[in-house]
Amino acid sequence: MAASKHELIERNVGLLIVLTLVVVAIGGLVEIVPLFFQHSTTEPVEGVKPYEPLQLVGRDIYVREGCYNCHSQMIRPFRAETERYGHYSVAGEFVYDRPFQWGSKRTGPDLARVGGRYSDEWHRVHLINPRDVVPESNMPAFAFLERPVDAATVEQHMRALTVVGVPYTEEQMKGAAASLKGKTEMDALIAYLQGLGTAIKRVN
Repeated sequence: MAASKHELIERNVGLLIVLTLVVVAIGGLVEIVPLFFQHSTTEPVEGVKPYEPLQLVGRDIYVREGCYNCHSQMIRPFRAETERYGHYSVAGEFVYDRPFQWGSKRTGPDLARVGGRYSDEWHRVHLINPRDVVPESNMPAFAFLERPVDAATVEQHMRALTVVGVPYTEEQMKGAAASLKGKTEMDALIAYLQGLGTAIKRVN
């Protein structure tokens, strides 16, 4: 009897698809749901704050320009990685990231702890022409980022993030556009990079 039921499922494509989806859904729930109740994955680590408007715009530029295609922001808990990049990545660092930039693609180095390692001027020179500071680099130049930031949507962006739990205040959102006056996309991207990984250093 058991064999005939098995054969029935294998021969009925529709039923097989439905049962497969049920199994995957149950497995997914078993793995994912508990994470919502673990404070280490849902609560920010000490020192982590929502992005300032300039950093938020810089993060959007980082995503827009596809920087994640070559740079991860995830240090795994292996000696070879922690000795090179610093403390391994923890979920509490990324609670305000939508979407987070974890991954394993490293054409270039991991950037999870790049904040504060270099000066703003170093980043500026590197972005304008990477080979001026890293002769063997195959990173493209981003000199075109020396243009004014578009501040028109930053307030709406911040308001949208409050819907998913980012604790921006009304005052922060109202003053966001004004705080970007005179800033360039280069300034914004550098501000974002300079903030990466700095909180975990304070609690490490």
